Parts: sequence; C-alpha cells; structure tokens
Amino acid sequence: MTAILVSACLLGQKVRYDGAAKTLDDDRLNRWANKGWLHPICPELLGGLPVPRLPAEIAPGHDGTSVLSGQGRILDLHGGDVTDAFLQGAKIAVATAQEHGCKYALLTEASPSCGTDVIYSGHHDGVRRAGMGVVTAALTQAGVQVFSSEQIGMLAALIDA
Repeated sequence: MTAILVSACLLGQKVRYDGAAKTLDDDRLNRWANKGWLHPICPELLGGLPVPRLPAEIAPGHDGTSVLSGQGRILDLHGGDVTDAFLQGAKIAVATAQEHGCKYALLTEASPSCGTDVIYSGHHDGVRRAGMGVVTAALTQAGVQVFSSEQIGMLAALIDA
C-alpha cells in the first residue's frame, strides 16, 4: 500500500502559524485520502508550538540541513529562538513516516519546516529564497522523497502509474 506523509494544513486543518489552513483542493489528494494513503502531520504542533504562533523563519545564510547539524537557528518574529521545537517536530515527522512506511511526503512550500525548494529570507520581510525546511531535510536524510504542494503532479506520476 502507498503511504504519504502530508502537511495537515494542505488537508484543511487550521494549524498554520496564523490559525489558518492552506487547503490544497486537488482531486488526487482527495482520492488518496479516500484510499487511506495519507498520514497528516503538522511538525510545529508536534514540536509543541501553539496555534496561533508568531511566524518563524530560518536565520539568513542557513537552511534546514544546517539547522539539523546545529549550525542554523529558527527565530520567530520577535527574535525568540524556536529551533528546538522545530527539531522536535522534524524528529517526530521522521518517526511517523517510518512507522507508516511513507516513501513519499507532500509538504507546504516556503515553510521553515516543510519548504521543499523555497524558504523565507530569515529577515521576516516576505522575501523568499532557495532552500529547504527542517522537516524536508530530515525526511530526505531518512530516505523519504519530498514533494511540495506545487509538485503534486510529479508525485501522482510516481504513485498513480
């Protein structure tokens, strides 16, 4: 059976920092949910952060990989260090993927946890830059193939073939 780890906000759960969802309205996602393939997570909640919470970004010059290695930090809008919560969320996300046999993940682009190809600048200025989030880095290191919500077609080509 196919198993896919998926950002809970993409499934309409109001777990984002601002208390909103980022629902991905896609028939493929609905079909996979009906087959029982989806395993939703919100790494920030798993790491102990509340909803709502201050927006957080990976510090400039770093990405998820450097946060995992202890070199980078994740700071909220007021400069509070929330790195440990993000690391805990990443650890639980990997454990969840392993527990359910997830070979794939479908995550929210630009998030400091789930960003696949893009994260925010680290200056809380709305500017995006290339990079991956902490969960994406951790899942990739664990052998899970990660796709952003914008790449659902690529994931579908692999699993619906």
